[in-house]
Amino acid sequence: MSRVRAWGDRLRSSLFFVPMLCVLLGAILGQVLLGVDALVTGIDERLTATVESARTVLTTVAGATLTFAGIAFSVSLLLISLASSQYSPRVVHGMFRDPFNKRVMGLVIGTFTYCLVVLRAVRTGVEGGGEAVVPSISILLAVVLGIASILSIVAFINHAAHSMDVSNILRRVTEEILAQARSAWPEPQADESSRPNPATGEESTVPPGEAAAVRFVEHGWVQNVDYESLLAALPAGSQAQLDTFAGRYAVPRTPVCHVWPVPDDPEKVAEAIRSSVIVGETRTLQQDVTYGVRQLADVALKAMSPGINDPTTAQDAMCHLGTVLADLLRRRPPPRRLVGAGGRVLLLPHATTHAGLVAEAFDEVRIASAEQPTVLIYLLQILGDVEDSLAGLDRPEAVRALRAQVEQVMAHNEAAEGLATDRERVRVAHTARERRTAPSRELT
Repeated sequence: MSRVRAWGDRLRSSLFFVPMLCVLLGAILGQVLLGVDALVTGIDERLTATVESARTVLTTVAGATLTFAGIAFSVSLLLISLASSQYSPRVVHGMFRDPFNKRVMGLVIGTFTYCLVVLRAVRTGVEGGGEAVVPSISILLAVVLGIASILSIVAFINHAAHSMDVSNILRRVTEEILAQARSAWPEPQADESSRPNPATGEESTVPPGEAAAVRFVEHGWVQNVDYESLLAALPAGSQAQLDTFAGRYAVPRTPVCHVWPVPDDPEKVAEAIRSSVIVGETRTLQQDVTYGVRQLADVALKAMSPGINDPTTAQDAMCHLGTVLADLLRRRPPPRRLVGAGGRVLLLPHATTHAGLVAEAFDEVRIASAEQPTVLIYLLQILGDVEDSLAGLDRPEAVRALRAQVEQVMAHNEAAEGLATDRERVRVAHTARERRTAPSRELT
């Protein structure tokens, strides 16, 4: 199942798959309409065309759509290049997945293919050795598809112009992260306000004795781990510790996991374990919500770089980071220990934690904004918003991590070499934040 999801993710990111399907559909539609034309008799004279006019229409539509296809591909590559240089190379992955762009390309390429198939069937009586073939219904559909292609190109340019708005880019990344969180991280329960997070100290304890190390044989990004298959690959009664995680780069000869005790057939077990870990060319969001957090943080960092110097875009990125964390920190993180049939146990010491998410989101952003008091104020506001969102839930690890970020922001502010008035602005924002996060009664 993990491999199916991995292939599905690759197809969604492909600019080739949808246009290829449309090419096949265009060829099939052309053959079907030619068959309909051959069966239909008594067509209205207004639909009847000459061989010369039919060839002119089909050639014009085919040539125009091929030109439009070149424009669409060129604009797409230009947008990807601009987004990569202006915001972050990490946001490019989401632009490949935009279904609107792929549908427009598919319509244009499919129309071109359809016209070629129909054009091949048009012939004079001399060329065919009999009656002339002028498929009027097929030609009419070619005209309709040509007009639709022109309109789709206009819509594509409009969509492309709006898609470069940084808020739209950030919103798309945010929606992808939230969708992944909803499918992978459990929702908070109704009684969770009185139930603490499960302890994880003993869950990562490894058993004594010699262990067998299973190592990577290929390099690339770990995209997905099929935990059920990995547990099933272990001998009954054995225990394993996964030494990698989705979002980590796999270096050949480094450990995938360790197994206790040493299995009787180590090569077979190692091969089964390696097959449950999907390694690919790029990092994805399949099991790695921190990659989405990384994308948003990278946009903020790029905006604060000397070459860009755009604190407003940094604020926009931090607001979206706050939205993501407000959702993720309310959910319970993945477990540190999985138990399968036959006494099989899998330890996950590198599973994502709430503290790790907060650090991934704000550590580098905080350091980069140390000399920018306005951005520090934005950061304090976002940290306060995220902490407010956890009201009613017992999330001590997340709250501690958020408050530690606040303390470090204030430490940066006091160590800054700017004007005293700027430092005072940050202190005032900090005081306002403390008042907001003070305990209060919820109105229902």
